[in-house]
Amino acid sequence: MEMALKRNYEDVDSWKTIMFLYSSALKEVGTKLEILNDEFQHVHQYNPIEHIKTRIKTPESIVKKLKRDGYETSIENMVKYVNDIAGVRLICSFTSDIYKLAGMIGNQSDLKVLSIKDYIKNPKQSGYKSYHMLVSVPIFLSDSVVDTKVEIQIRTIAMDFWASLEHKIYYKFDGNAPDYISRDLRECAEMVSILDEKMLSLNEAIQACLGEQEEARKDAQSMPQDG
Repeated sequence: MEMALKRNYEDVDSWKTIMFLYSSALKEVGTKLEILNDEFQHVHQYNPIEHIKTRIKTPESIVKKLKRDGYETSIENMVKYVNDIAGVRLICSFTSDIYKLAGMIGNQSDLKVLSIKDYIKNPKQSGYKSYHMLVSVPIFLSDSVVDTKVEIQIRTIAMDFWASLEHKIYYKFDGNAPDYISRDLRECAEMVSILDEKMLSLNEAIQACLGEQEEARKDAQSMPQDG
């Protein structure tokens, strides 16, 4: 993407051009995810994705991130150092769905996985849990192909609930919340983890029970009838 965009740095509409690329990348990735979800429903009669959320980072957020990381505000630095300008969030029912989806996304031949951050196995100090994949997707223009980065976050409903509230709370304190609030948020994160584990175990028990019932039904149908 960097090489293709360098031709446009002096263009009047360079910002619009880059935002167009990121918007197009979101559409490409979003369509792929919807197809994967539909295929999973067709094969397994089950949808691993509860919700798909997409967003483009605002100019203010991009500038703030560049300054925080010590970079000058420029389009080149934006493209090179800000990896989450285009973001997709997948909300799943169970933690097992997260790794299934990550595997399915990684197997897409026209998506390149650039990096993975597993904050589920290795949560942040705050208690934050999520699975992050940075991918690049080719955007086919009239005269070129531009590989564009998209960050994909995969998390359960419970993880998303916690992360949304944690963000709102810290936003009010500008990232400097009192220690007791940070401590209570970590305790809530532990509760969320326990809830996810319980719900996964319950779902597995239900599936096992349904499987046993189906086997019993088949056995009953195969038994010879008196008569």
